[in-house]
Amino acid sequence: MKTSDTFRRSPENDGVALPDADELAALRAWYAGLPVRTAIERYLPTRLGDGRSARGILSVIRRRLMSVARQVGRPDLATVLTHAAGERLREARAVNEAIDVLRHARIPDPRISDDIDVWLPARAVAALRAHGIATLADLTVRIPRRRQWWKVIPGLGAASARQIEMFFAAHPALTERARALVATSGPGIVVPWEQLRLPHEVDGSAGTFRAPRQTCTLDADNDYAAIQAWLSLHESPATLRTYRKEAERLIL
Repeated sequence: MKTSDTFRRSPENDGVALPDADELAALRAWYAGLPVRTAIERYLPTRLGDGRSARGILSVIRRRLMSVARQVGRPDLATVLTHAAGERLREARAVNEAIDVLRHARIPDPRISDDIDVWLPARAVAALRAHGIATLADLTVRIPRRRQWWKVIPGLGAASARQIEMFFAAHPALTERARALVATSGPGIVVPWEQLRLPHEVDGSAGTFRAPRQTCTLDADNDYAAIQAWLSLHESPATLRTYRKEAERLIL
């Protein structure tokens, strides 16, 4: 579920608009069996001319509908529209059902646990993933904390970085959620290790490499508890202090 050149939502672009009633009527008529030119002439007669073909107009409507499906988190409905033109009668029922769903769907708000693929352009995603950034949570803690932050990410560039900054500016809740990764007891004061509290979606409880609870040899359900169990193995106060400091850095 990706966009190619823009974010699904940004200050300048609030996403691709759903085809209007006449466009959807032309599309449905084509799926009902009307020749493509007849469908366009009946419902969108003013679109023809100036070198525009009926087939091209219909293709644009289909692509827009596919983009809307991806925007609202339904890539399965976008796939419904990827069939060859000659298969339209066989796919007509599925497409009409998809249209009915998409007419009432809305673009979801991004969550900090979302993969960056969902919201960012493919070029930016490739550069970020190569740098070990896979989710919005990974990315949020690195955004404008420092000037020209993108320079440490090969292949990203200032233009893509600016788009990412605009995306986060359009969704300030992401930054607020990132700040909740570390509880604070006052402005600029980070609480000690014992009081750290992590949001469930990024606490590692559903991590890819976490063993099933029934087979796990650690008495731990999340990353914090696993690190705490590891720290408890060290009896020397000096060693414990040093390791805890590094553990805090890891969690932060």
